[in-house]
Amino acid sequence: MKIIVSMKQVPARDSNLRVDETGKKLDESDFTFEVNEPDAYALEEALQLREKIGGEVVVLCAGPERAAQTIREALAKGADRAIHIQVDEVQSLDALVTARLLAKAVEGESPDLILTGLQSDDSGFGQTGVIMAELLGTVHATIIMEVEPEGDGIRVKRELEDGWFQHVSLPLPAVLTIQSGIKKLRYATLMGIKKAKTKAVKLVPAASLGADLSPVLNTVRVYLPQRAKQSHLFTGDPKQIAKQLVDKLKSEARVL
Repeated sequence: MKIIVSMKQVPARDSNLRVDETGKKLDESDFTFEVNEPDAYALEEALQLREKIGGEVVVLCAGPERAAQTIREALAKGADRAIHIQVDEVQSLDALVTARLLAKAVEGESPDLILTGLQSDDSGFGQTGVIMAELLGTVHATIIMEVEPEGDGIRVKRELEDGWFQHVSLPLPAVLTIQSGIKKLRYATLMGIKKAKTKAVKLVPAASLGADLSPVLNTVRVYLPQRAKQSHLFTGDPKQIAKQLVDKLKSEARVL
C-alpha cells in the first residue's frame, strides 16, 4: 500500500505574534517553526499501517526552503521518501490553493491512501484534505480515529458528537483527515536520523505543477484581538440578582 501523508510546517505555539507593516499578514522574522501537530498524528497512523500490511509512506509538504526541517523529521521517524513543493510565500496559500498544489503533486504517484491532519495549527481551515479529495475524485472521510485494512478497502472509525462514533467501509483510493491524539507519537531514533540523510526528497517548484495559484480568500486586515475587562454590579435581593445574572448570561454572554 502506498500512503501519502500531507504535512505542514507552522509557527511554534509560543511564537511572538506581530503584524507586519502591511497590516495583512504576520511578521515571521521572529518565528520559530515546527511540525503541525495534527499532521504528526497522520504520519503516525501511516507508519503503523505500513507496519501492519507493508508498503511505502511518502511525505508531501508545500512550503519554503525552511520546510525541509519538517520533512527530515518525518523521514527520521520512518517515512520512506518525500516530495517538497517549493513555495515562496506560504501565507498567501488558502485551503483551495494548497489543495490544488497537493493534488497536482500526487497525480503521478497513484497512492492508495492520502492522510492529512484534521486541520493546521496556524490557519485552522480544516478543509484542505476534503478539497483535495474532491479535486482528485476520490472518496474521503474526516475526523478519523482508527484505520483498519478490510479486503480491498479500509474500515475507519469516525468521531461524532456527544461521544458517538461511526464505522464506515471505504474503497481505495481514499483521502482521510486524522483526529489528533489517537495514537502515541513516536520519537525519531538516532538510526532514523542518520537514515533520513540518505532518503530521497523530490523538489518540485510550485509553478511547474500548472495549478491555479490565485487565492480565493482576500485578507483585508490582520490584527490582534483587543483585551477588555468588564464588570457589572447587581443590586437587589438574592432572587432579583439571580434573575439579572441569568438574563445577562442569556442575552449578552449567550452561554445559556
